[in-house]
Amino acid sequence: MRNPVGGHVPVAGGLATTGLAYASELAAEAVQVFVANPRGWATPPGTPAQDETFREQCAERGISPWVHAPYLINFGSHTEATAERSVESMRHSLRRGRQIGALGVVVHTGSATGGRPREVALAQVRELVLPLLDELTHEDDPFLLLEGTAGQGASLCSRVEDFGPYFEALEHHPKLGVCLDTCHVYAAGHDLAAPGGTAAALDLLVETVGAGRLKLVHANDSKETVGAHKDRHENIGVGHIGEEAFRELLRHPATEGVPLVIETPGGKEKYAADVALLKELRAAALGSPADHKIASMLPSTP
Repeated sequence: MRNPVGGHVPVAGGLATTGLAYASELAAEAVQVFVANPRGWATPPGTPAQDETFREQCAERGISPWVHAPYLINFGSHTEATAERSVESMRHSLRRGRQIGALGVVVHTGSATGGRPREVALAQVRELVLPLLDELTHEDDPFLLLEGTAGQGASLCSRVEDFGPYFEALEHHPKLGVCLDTCHVYAAGHDLAAPGGTAAALDLLVETVGAGRLKLVHANDSKETVGAHKDRHENIGVGHIGEEAFRELLRHPATEGVPLVIETPGGKEKYAADVALLKELRAAALGSPADHKIASMLPSTP
């Protein structure tokens, strides 16, 4: 499948029991989960039976599984305790990701706190994150996926070109990838809604970090206008980004094989509607089988 479509699913009550049941109600082809409290530092061990069932069921159903690391992680923090806890939390998410068969673990790229220069914060990112990447030696270890922010404060990575210095700090490690959040990159100033705007942003991403580094897309519309630097997600087609940008994204070579996971508001009903709409946009962007059949019957142009 060119672009599996799904969403972030709740797992309270059981990774497989709750998460996969919710995914079924969404008709999800991809799922993203938390393996720890997203707003805390706890590193729970998980439940082996749930892990095994989740992993096996994802494989049987053809569901693409992903993990989102806790929000508190900030490798650019000037606070020693935060930096240390960030490493511990990230290591836990990566380990749990392997245990449940996740293909990648998404982490926010953080910010340079305490008024420190960007270069100093990136040097610390290198010191803290490279050893974590080097620990990913198992064949089934997940990728570590960098997700930029909407550009608030002293963010280390919000615009697409910001991924360049981040990747350089981490030596373009082979287990490093990108999770592109459409709302975040739009809020950071890339006008995805303009004709050709989404393609231009994706072209720049490939130019900046190289082909094949985009592993996941957080497909979210935006309540705010372009460049607002506000992370406010909206349902697909309802916000300022609009449906055409997602069609453009689904047609672009850089998204070949890349899953789309939604993080949109409104509860299960609207969530399911967003998944269904993205599937419709996928079909429209790629053309239906009937379209291909008709095209093959047309005479070729000399």
